Amino acid sequence: MRPTLIFLTFSGLLLSLFLSFSTDKDSTDYGLIKTKNPLKSLAGDTSKLYTPDDLEATLWAEAPMFNNPTNMDVDAKGRIWITEAVNYRDFNTKPAERLSHKQKGDRVMILEDTDGDGKADNSKVFVEDSLLTAPLGIAVIGNKVIVSCAPNLLIYTDDNGDDKPDRREVFLTGFGGFDHDHSLHSLVVGPDGLWYFNTGNAGPHMVKDKSGWMLRSGSLYTGGTPYNLKNEGNMKSDDGRIWVGGLALRINPDGTGLKVVGHNFRNSYEVCMDSYGNRWQNDNDDQVITCRTSYLPEYGNAGYFSSDGTRFWQADRRPGQDIFTAHWHQEDPGVMPAGDNTGAGSPTGIMFYEGDGLGPQYRGMLLSCEAGRNVIFAYKPEKNGAGFDLKRKNLISSFSQASEKYEWFETDNDTRKWFRPSDIVAGTDGALYIADWYDPIVGGHAMKDKKGYGRIFRITPKNKKPVAPKLDFTTTEGLIEILKNPAVNVRAVAFDLLKKKGDTAVEPVKILLKSENPYHSARAIWLLAQLGEKGKAEVETLLKSQNAALRLNAYRALRATNSDILSYAKQLAADPDAAVQAEVATSLRDIPFSQSKEIIRQLLKQYDGKDPWLLEAIGTVSERKEMEVYTLVKEIYPEEPKSWKAQELNLIWRLHPVAAVNDLKLRAEAASILKSERKKSVTALAFIRDKKAAVAMLELSKSKLPDVSSDATWWLNFRKTNDWADLLDWKSFESGTTAPVNQKMVTLKRTLSDEKQSLTARISSAKQMALDPSGGDMLIEMRVQGKLPDTIAKSVSELIFKNPSQNVRTVGSQFFPRNGKVMKVDFINRMTANPENGKKIFITNCAVCHRHGEDGGEIGPDLTKIHEKFDKTSLLDAIINPSANIVFGYEAYAVTTKKGESYFGFLLSDGNNVVLKDVAGTKYVIKSTDIKKREKLPNSLMPEPINLGLDEQALADITGYLLSFQKQ
Repeated sequence: MRPTLIFLTFSGLLLSLFLSFSTDKDSTDYGLIKTKNPLKSLAGDTSKLYTPDDLEATLWAEAPMFNNPTNMDVDAKGRIWITEAVNYRDFNTKPAERLSHKQKGDRVMILEDTDGDGKADNSKVFVEDSLLTAPLGIAVIGNKVIVSCAPNLLIYTDDNGDDKPDRREVFLTGFGGFDHDHSLHSLVVGPDGLWYFNTGNAGPHMVKDKSGWMLRSGSLYTGGTPYNLKNEGNMKSDDGRIWVGGLALRINPDGTGLKVVGHNFRNSYEVCMDSYGNRWQNDNDDQVITCRTSYLPEYGNAGYFSSDGTRFWQADRRPGQDIFTAHWHQEDPGVMPAGDNTGAGSPTGIMFYEGDGLGPQYRGMLLSCEAGRNVIFAYKPEKNGAGFDLKRKNLISSFSQASEKYEWFETDNDTRKWFRPSDIVAGTDGALYIADWYDPIVGGHAMKDKKGYGRIFRITPKNKKPVAPKLDFTTTEGLIEILKNPAVNVRAVAFDLLKKKGDTAVEPVKILLKSENPYHSARAIWLLAQLGEKGKAEVETLLKSQNAALRLNAYRALRATNSDILSYAKQLAADPDAAVQAEVATSLRDIPFSQSKEIIRQLLKQYDGKDPWLLEAIGTVSERKEMEVYTLVKEIYPEEPKSWKAQELNLIWRLHPVAAVNDLKLRAEAASILKSERKKSVTALAFIRDKKAAVAMLELSKSKLPDVSSDATWWLNFRKTNDWADLLDWKSFESGTTAPVNQKMVTLKRTLSDEKQSLTARISSAKQMALDPSGGDMLIEMRVQGKLPDTIAKSVSELIFKNPSQNVRTVGSQFFPRNGKVMKVDFINRMTANPENGKKIFITNCAVCHRHGEDGGEIGPDLTKIHEKFDKTSLLDAIINPSANIVFGYEAYAVTTKKGESYFGFLLSDGNNVVLKDVAGTKYVIKSTDIKKREKLPNSLMPEPINLGLDEQALADITGYLLSFQKQ
């Protein structure tokens, strides 16, 4: 239960810098050592977990006290609650093959250490519900338990405290992704008292809050389950905006006020918050090299799909872009910086630790579970302008090296890959608790663990056993103490109870402003802003603090009270801190330009031309008023286009209003400036959806500057399939996608199609066609249209897989019988591999589509770091059975036009024009109105090994090559 594994088939306040985990500066593994007590693996072998020198990990609980844990939270008693996913993906297995709760539904479990010995000794079922199929999130807030399980966000209420729900409410419904990894994830209470949660990109998400406000969000992504069959992008919600892909959402506890606070993720497993109101997330990728951990600014577009959700990133990839840049649209205006590229993996739960129980060096640490890499990454975010730098280390791993460079062992008995952290939380005792789903694979719409095994580990200071405190919810003093607790949803209850006390709580809460722990102060600021006029006045004084973090915190807290934000924005418009500037900008998004003009002018003057986070915030405040803001930019920077400073260039690139077309064209044609700046001007033009921009680009395609001509030509070829499709007459523009007709093959096709001809003559024609690229395409087209009988198809089944066209061979595998022996994973797994020979075979057979290191193409995913994600068995399974788990964006489609033409390939874009890319890299653009039939093909376009002429030894060698890792 995690973001999908990529198979070959295409599968606060920051007071200090990050402190080293190691006390031995010369240690090559950052001082990570194994825990004192070995942790027994499912297989009976000894597996070890490596932690910093001053911490230790112990096994706190394991199956059969519970089954596989997908998510986790802690209650006021210090108990751990988990959601199980026994019923996960049962459509991929037979009922008798694995543990199943199909009839009663999945469960929510409560685990407890009743004797205080540091190990759970009691477990109970809170609820088992038929509405629960593989729930992905849980939040325990007082007597309410919020469970995330698409299509529903459910609230179970225990009125009498017997650990059984007395009421169940479908709080929200309409989320896509039933029984899907990319669906509704966990909820957390923010420092403002509002509820935050997220969902993945398995839409559509058609959700109405309790005030009647409607969210409509989707993309072109479908697949992964038999239920996720229909989705679409370019839908408008009741705010008139287009939200796409995965979403971060906020809602009032009463179910009103649903609001998008970030979008266009692939599958962020969780969104967490620190006490300053900063949001953090990780996200999974389509490749095996571009997962990420990110700071999420409000309204941030994370850049997975095109901005309207109608195109995958592969469709938008521009010449010269590396995969990470293209995958997250990092060179597109309107997209937030991607954050830390964590490489290969499958990121899951995430949290921000603000407690003191582990020691001061761990306070303020962002912790991200990486199930695919068997590790929990640790960051101490460092403020950089309006954003953050994220420098990664390991907190805990089943591998001894803290570096990403570890040696691979290809043995079946190597159980290190079986540490699969799905979530991490802070207990009320200050310890960290890690949920581990003990499964040999990650995601991929499958589950290989038939017993539903799981473990929970506890991380504490070495040789210490912290005890959960007894919390007092009856007195103001007790509530303030709870507000200091590291368990976020526990302290949220205290926040709400203190809020109800109003002015009487101001003086006690103010004491926290002097706390040694800055996160306690941050929480007090949010609360004070909601303690009537007296509390608000205290926060208003902090707008003039010498501490920028406090000014930012105070502004956010006042904004959350729905106060007249303009008066506060005017105070801070000239603030020297970029993060404060960005917050002011973002807060004014929906304020009319006439009221915000002078504040925006001040923000524009302070932009340094470098900070991408601040630039995006300025873009946010300019939304739906780009022309007016552009006029301000020209007033502040009156230079001619050739003399633009970085500030002006970047601002106009981000705003790209129609009025800027002439200026951008002039700058693009300026030979005196850097190529990179000309390129940026051309790119800005390409994001203006207006005929003037298209005409300007057409003129630039004839430029005497080769770089400009080349860039403009590429954009014309691209934009004619989407944003500019109806703006110009494209008939005179060379498409370069139609192949010349092979007359001989046309003649043979006539014979083959003539039922009056003898069967022998028809088979002879088919065999000749099967060995020719054009003929092979024709045979496939006939087969798709039902015009090629089975008898003839069988007669050419061996020949068509010898066709010189890779496209014919791969697409042909969808429609023609595959003759050959069955290859068994377990047999090949025992063979000795020759990686050098595997490299040669890879270059010959696989490099057409896949890159590994410096070798190969980019039709399919990059496999350079595949060894960080697969073990030998899983990799072999992916090669031998390529159609078993097809990754998003690499499903094969067949499109038949009303004229009878057939096209095959990966779906890149779906809108007014459908764009397919075949395995040779050729793109086909078909108007949606011209399509008669479109279907997703059942098999992968990656050929099965037998059709590539590969035997068992060849597969063992290829696997050895892909899993080998040379230390740099």
